[in-house]
Amino acid sequence: MDRKDSHLALCIEEEVEFTDRDASGFARLRFDHDALPEVDKDAVSTEVELFGKRLAAPIVIASMTGGTPRAGELNRRLALAAEACRVGMALGSQRKMLVDPSMRATYAVRDAAPGVPLLFGNLGAVQLNYGVGVGDVRALVKAVGCDAFFFHLNPLQEAIQPEGDTKFSALVPKLRSVAPELGVPVLLKEVGAGISRTTARKIAALPVAGVDTAGVGGTSWSKIESLRTSDPVQRSTGELFARWGIPTAESIENCREALGDRVVIASGGIRNGIEVAKALALGADAVSLALPLLRAAEKSVDDAVLALRRILEELRTAMFLTGCRTVSDLRLRALVRARDLTAEG
Repeated sequence: MDRKDSHLALCIEEEVEFTDRDASGFARLRFDHDALPEVDKDAVSTEVELFGKRLAAPIVIASMTGGTPRAGELNRRLALAAEACRVGMALGSQRKMLVDPSMRATYAVRDAAPGVPLLFGNLGAVQLNYGVGVGDVRALVKAVGCDAFFFHLNPLQEAIQPEGDTKFSALVPKLRSVAPELGVPVLLKEVGAGISRTTARKIAALPVAGVDTAGVGGTSWSKIESLRTSDPVQRSTGELFARWGIPTAESIENCREALGDRVVIASGGIRNGIEVAKALALGADAVSLALPLLRAAEKSVDDAVLALRRILEELRTAMFLTGCRTVSDLRLRALVRARDLTAEG
């Protein structure tokens, strides 16, 4: 089975995310309920602007897939849902396009959903150490018409993956050279192990527009790759490191502190609108979600739209109950270090 399809099958059919709802760090944070919110719910607006694009909510469908017919169909469904709900979308790694340009159709989601308001391209940063240059990445940007571009950072996944690319030395100068040449904002993103203070400071020294935290608490790519390998040592190593990394809530705070006013997109186990609100209160500009939307899209476009609509309504309700008219108001709402019973439902 193609690696991309293997990843999809495991994400859809297996237990690949944390069962501990406290892993992301959100369950230990609670908003103060305001019984006198002094705002009408109808006046609450979740709209934001991100990279010059107007979104109905600060939500991005996270990077997931592409490169096979099945992946292409899922990307099409996700794009139609993003278009219908006016939220952003990020593509899975476009590396397959460099190997086989005919795979463009599986990533060219605007062919099916031209109204996707904000689209992110994506490639593993480590590929810059395997012969990929500025011209190659520019071609990826142009081929899908993306508005911004992710270089993903996934050393843990690559370390466990049977076919892993693990030459991560000297990436900082390459990123410093390539990022300004792409013609669109460039962000760095983890894929599930989070961003530490040390990493956030390294990123702050680079000419990038921001980060996606992808912290511990959601899908574990170490776990996924451990399920794919036939090597018993690699399998046990992947299982051990499935809990390795920085929880999402902590990762958001690390990135906001280091990156000042640059964009911070929060991801990693965010599963509902209350957690979206918490991420925004911690300093994120937007939030991205993957697994629940992938599983919904596997069923239908309508299911993906419904999943997004639920998250948007949960976010609006959380804003109403904390007296927030706008998303920026959430930055002014304190999170108490206390048990949140909604995380146990």
